[in-house]
Amino acid sequence: MTARIICLLIGYVFGLFQTSYILGKRKGIDIRETGSGNAGTTNALRILGKKAGAITFACDILKCILAVLITWLIFRSTHANIVPLLKIWTSAGVTLGHVFPFYMNFKGGKGIAPMGGMIIAFGDWHLIVIGVIVFFGLVFLTHYVSVASMTLITLFFVEMAVGNILGLYGMMPRDRVELLMIVLGLTALGLYEHRGNLLRLLQGNERKTYLTGKKSEV
Repeated sequence: MTARIICLLIGYVFGLFQTSYILGKRKGIDIRETGSGNAGTTNALRILGKKAGAITFACDILKCILAVLITWLIFRSTHANIVPLLKIWTSAGVTLGHVFPFYMNFKGGKGIAPMGGMIIAFGDWHLIVIGVIVFFGLVFLTHYVSVASMTLITLFFVEMAVGNILGLYGMMPRDRVELLMIVLGLTALGLYEHRGNLLRLLQGNERKTYLTGKKSEV
């Protein structure tokens, strides 16, 4: 249990690096008080521009990858039998730090970029390829980042569930179930954070985001 707590704490510390908030402050803007009020990639893209959006997306993914790398270096020898589980614990910490940063009154982003980092850091190239194709494919086809985001995290949970059934990643059944429960919790958190987007999608007034060409709707 100590290893799990350490991973969670390491992840939370990394999650506190709020890229869009920092970039906004450099321009005299509080990203939480403009646009959608969310300190994430999409709002950074709309308010601060495409360059800031790309930097935010990359850094919010990278902070999860780096956190997982550190915990892997720490526990790869002593806890080799549950490394995949510890990667998910670390990723959960990063996501919680990103969504609930204490120094921003627990008002951060929606957690999708860190969860994207989780998929990459988990280390299964099949999941990475599928995730990239699904996420960016949906963004370019629908122009709804929210649809791509909710699909991505739901798909990852399904993939983890299938992996559990097949007994992948070399862990004991109880550890695989624990991993799956954490991923389920993160999926539920991501969907909950998108509840407003889901309502707007149902009402037909969700904002579209164009990565190329046409300017994104604000």
